[in-house]
This record gives sequence, C-alpha cells and structure tokens, in this order.
Amino acid sequence: MSTSNTRGPRSLGDAIRGLVKDLGLGPRLREYDAVLRWEEAVGAHIAKVATAAQIHRGVLTVRVTNATWRYELTMRKADLISKVNAVVGSDIVKDIRFQ
Repeated sequence: MSTSNTRGPRSLGDAIRGLVKDLGLGPRLREYDAVLRWEEAVGAHIAKVATAAQIHRGVLTVRVTNATWRYELTMRKADLISKVNAVVGSDIVKDIRFQ
C-alpha cells in the first residue's frame, strides 16, 4: 500500500502559509511588517522625522530627529499605534518608544 498525498497538489503560497502557521511565525512576521510599513501608516510627513527601527514584544522603537518631534509624537502615541495596527491588520503594536 502506498502512502500518497490525498489532498492533492498545493500552491507554493499555500505551502508557505502552512509552514509559517506550523512554525508559529505569524506574530513575528506581523511585527516585522509593522516596522516595514511605518511610513504607510503614519504618512510621509512624520516618516521624514521618525523612523521605525525595531519591535520587540509589542513595543515599537522609533528613532526621532529631535526632542520637539519626540514630544509631539508622544502626545499622538495612541493614534499612531492605531494607525500602524490598522495597516498591519492586527493589534501587534502595544506601545511605542520614541528615541
């Protein structure tokens, strides 16, 4: 008796999605996506003065060009978190640390 795949062939995209799910990499990839899509979420004006650097355990680290902008963005933190999460499609960002 042979052991054949009864589900049939899968597309490469489906295979990759299955592998990501099986390995539990989904949340980490969404975190990476939040960093990559920072400018899309906050707009070009803010992205000129603030650059997403990394995310760890839901805390997005953003480098800001000066203290005035750091203060302004701190006041708008909740809105920025909402915008990034909306673009990513998940509540992956819990906090933002401005440096």
